[in-house]
Amino acid sequence: MSATASYDYIIVGAGSAGCVLANRLTESGAHRVLLLEAGGPDKNPWIHIPLGFGKTMFNHDVNWMFETAPEPGMQGRKIKVPRGRVLGGSSSINGLLYVRGQREDFDDWQALGNPGWGYDDVLPYFKKSEDQERGANEWHGAGGPLAVSDVKDTHPLAEAFIAAGEQAGIPRNRDFNGEKQEGVGYFQGTARNGLRCSAAVAYLRPSMKRANLQVVTHALTTRVLTEGTRATGVVYRVDGVEKQAFATREVLLSAGAIQSPQLLQISGIGPGALLQRHGIAVVKDAPGVGGNLHDHLQSRVIWTCKEPVTVNDVMQSPWRKLMMGMNFALSRKGPLSWYAGLAGGFARTRPELDRPDVQFHFFPYSTDRTDPSLHAFSGFTMSVCKLRPESRGALEIRSNNAADAPSIRPNFLEREADVATMLDGVKLIRKLAATPALQRWINTEHDPGPACASDDQLIDFVRAKGITVYHPVGTCKMGSDAQAVVDNELKVHGMTGLRVVDASVMPVVTSGNTNAATIMIAEKAAAMMLQAAR
Repeated sequence: MSATASYDYIIVGAGSAGCVLANRLTESGAHRVLLLEAGGPDKNPWIHIPLGFGKTMFNHDVNWMFETAPEPGMQGRKIKVPRGRVLGGSSSINGLLYVRGQREDFDDWQALGNPGWGYDDVLPYFKKSEDQERGANEWHGAGGPLAVSDVKDTHPLAEAFIAAGEQAGIPRNRDFNGEKQEGVGYFQGTARNGLRCSAAVAYLRPSMKRANLQVVTHALTTRVLTEGTRATGVVYRVDGVEKQAFATREVLLSAGAIQSPQLLQISGIGPGALLQRHGIAVVKDAPGVGGNLHDHLQSRVIWTCKEPVTVNDVMQSPWRKLMMGMNFALSRKGPLSWYAGLAGGFARTRPELDRPDVQFHFFPYSTDRTDPSLHAFSGFTMSVCKLRPESRGALEIRSNNAADAPSIRPNFLEREADVATMLDGVKLIRKLAATPALQRWINTEHDPGPACASDDQLIDFVRAKGITVYHPVGTCKMGSDAQAVVDNELKVHGMTGLRVVDASVMPVVTSGNTNAATIMIAEKAAAMMLQAAR
């Protein structure tokens, strides 16, 4: 590429949003698009095997391997924040769960000063993106790029978990993305024929054949170029060589909730005092860039199982491991085809609440660490997270170098309301475990164990063992207040030719996994841009 290459649109980041934008903006053939991705192609075979997220979640080859600063509310621990560094971004390494959130989430976005983002406005874009295995209906689409499928297997422990929910008064729900979210059941995931359907598979591969799309991998974007308050292009580095590219229409940041605000700050768009401290000329003093950082925090409880039916048991037997691999290779079934959380659900921790405030994940395996090392005993896990945390943190650059990881401070459990809900959530997990449906499978609670009984002990357990669910959002929030970074068209306030399109624009996190909503955001953004370009 020459140093003066010019395009209509430049997209920074080939993650969930970037892949959608690359596809939609090149469909007509009328626009020339450059897509820059700091990672490489999605060639690692574990990316495409659903349960392979255990192999990629902490693999530096496809992962930025970020971590938080020491968290005061989590006993000073640094907590890992995996982010995809590969075509498909985090959709190539996540747990595949397809969860849109609640109707009220999007109506709340609209009420916060974002017209056009209510549930009725965004539902068509969810449906447009979706190729629902069960077919189209009032809530779902068929024939879209993103495959959404049922897991091909049931499992006796997952069935017991669902029955336990019903015995505890939580209804069974076959579709968490339909009429209502509340209930327990099996999750759907972004898979087709037993293989991961990442945003790269769904959106990017079909569009890479188009002459008007250029994809450059291993390209680290180091700065947005500006003339006054207009974004004109980007500077990026490939194999140690710095290059420039220019955009005649817009620069689109889709680098995610960690790196989109980082890139804005490095480019002179952010809190003025922070930028000056790092010797960066202030293009636009935007105090909200990097603020409003929040994420889902989860706590996991582990039980030992009376019968050798868990994945732990499979992994202890060379014969069973061989059979598991053959089953997947021949039929795309078995544990290798499972999503992160075979079953789960959404519930209210207090009956007076008008909608679910916690999410469960059920795993037919157990581990003490956030890596693939499973216990040698038969074990299974239930986790809980608060769906709408109130604690807020911030992201700040440590230097003016885009290759340096920023300071990530989510401030987990800063608010007492978050502590109270996590405590109630762990108690609700134990209530499920005490039902007849699950008791027949349980030997004992392994972690935190029966000795952890008082409220203070349980809260200490959450602080000592809690981890993120890997859903950071909000750092370039959409809105019209003084802390908002983008408007309801995702244009950066005070700038022209510059938008942010990814999970960072969410003013409040959705009630559940965030990938489906991120893809919806990009679908809607692309439609707005194409309309404006007519």
